[in-house]
Amino acid sequence: MPRNFRLAAAVSAMGLALAACGSAAEEVPADGGGLGTAGSPVSIRVIANDAFAKQWQDQLVPEFTKKYPNIKVTVDGVPYNDQLAKTMLELTGTTATYDAVLADDNWLPQLAKTGALYDLKGPELAKWNDPGYDWADFDATPLAAGQWDGKQYAVPVRSNLLLMFYNKSLYKKAGVKEPTQETTWEQYFADAKKLVQDTDGDGKTDSWAVGTYFTKDPLTPTIWQTVLNSNGGRLLDENTKVAFNDANGVKALQTQVDMLKYAPPGASTYQFNEPLEAFRQGKTATMFMWGSVYKGTAVDKDTTTLTPDEVGITTMPAGTAGPGAHRGIWSAGISKRSEHPAAAWTWLQWVTSKEGEKFTAKAFGTFPARTSTLDGTPPDAWAKPVYQALKDGYKVVSENEMWRPRLPESDAVQQVLALQTSRAMSGQATAQQAIEQAAKEITELLKSKGYPQ
Repeated sequence: MPRNFRLAAAVSAMGLALAACGSAAEEVPADGGGLGTAGSPVSIRVIANDAFAKQWQDQLVPEFTKKYPNIKVTVDGVPYNDQLAKTMLELTGTTATYDAVLADDNWLPQLAKTGALYDLKGPELAKWNDPGYDWADFDATPLAAGQWDGKQYAVPVRSNLLLMFYNKSLYKKAGVKEPTQETTWEQYFADAKKLVQDTDGDGKTDSWAVGTYFTKDPLTPTIWQTVLNSNGGRLLDENTKVAFNDANGVKALQTQVDMLKYAPPGASTYQFNEPLEAFRQGKTATMFMWGSVYKGTAVDKDTTTLTPDEVGITTMPAGTAGPGAHRGIWSAGISKRSEHPAAAWTWLQWVTSKEGEKFTAKAFGTFPARTSTLDGTPPDAWAKPVYQALKDGYKVVSENEMWRPRLPESDAVQQVLALQTSRAMSGQATAQQAIEQAAKEITELLKSKGYPQ
């Protein structure tokens, strides 16, 4: 979700125009380029997010190479805010660089609409299917992130959910009961008052209740979107019309604004790194954040002052429809313009296989998408409660459709929500005004794209 809205919009428009002109995949060898030989190896390239691309290149690729020594894989990392635009250019441009591409949860429809991705369950790749690749073993919630218009364009390579982290030591010091799936937002705010505290007795507050996204960022609205969903609300209805411009939407946004009362000084500028650092340093008692940061928050001594015994994780507080969470799945697909689709699909099948998933879970602390991994023996003791929270989260996400809009214009919608959310957070607008303006702009956007409004 790049911050440069105009770049993303231009790229989107260009991609749709090319797709409308009927751009076709280049011819590839009948054997899909083969899997290579010792004397003539095959090389493929993968475009990934730079947050984990180096891990993949340094550790995941060598593990894959043990089984497929004649497929040489290069993983290129791209900053998150540039990745969608670059991937769209890759899929719609005149030259092809990458065989496999990655999509954040809400990008998939936009990438799929280019017509440049294979249907992974379709006949074109079937001749290279691994007989042991078990589609039925995937949990339906992460698998759905790679689906669009009835086809499976991508499979989950890094599952993730927005969850609630809590510091058990700070809860105990404040005399507050630890949160559970049953904790409501009303109870959370009652507890938050006590969690703003002086922990060393010097008369000065040195620990606060909460840290999360607050400033302008495409991920900031996912916090109040989760509150909205947990109260049974939706961003868009089944006819793709704005559905959040009501009391439920205003209440959800106000809930996020109210968190600032119990957050550290300067928290209105928090994006991803700031709340993470504050929580890891014991400055906040709770954090609403992507669960995949758990290992770096509770286990890795190089990045945190906390231990697994101190860090709890559960779903976000409950609304009238139940607990909250928000889906954020990295999925990967194969470009139709790849000269080596056989090798690319072999790579992707292995990475997302039971074997590959167990390796990434152990090596990187990556969240599983397969039921067998979630229900099996965790790679480390710390993962057991995390896997339970993940399973609980998958369930509530599925029940209450807790994800960003599933349409090619999703990123543009999220950019509007990011701007208006930031206005409410900074006090430039009330929650009511921000919701009304966001609804107006999104209605106009969708109408301009041909959606009935």
